Amino acid sequence: MILSISGVVLLGIVVFLFFRKDGLKASHMLVCALFGFYLASTALAPSIKAGGESLASLLGGIKF
Repeated sequence: MILSISGVVLLGIVVFLFFRKDGLKASHMLVCALFGFYLASTALAPSIKAGGESLASLLGGIKF
């Protein structure tokens, strides 16, 4: 739950900053699509959420 909420907040801020800038590029469109999947309750949302969680655990496991 915490990862989901923080992911939505982070992606929301990134989308807002992209809109404040010149315009959206292809990479920006991908972030906006991810933001939409986190907010929506579609059949694909659990798969995308699981991918985000596994990415977060992968990044969390990196030791410097």
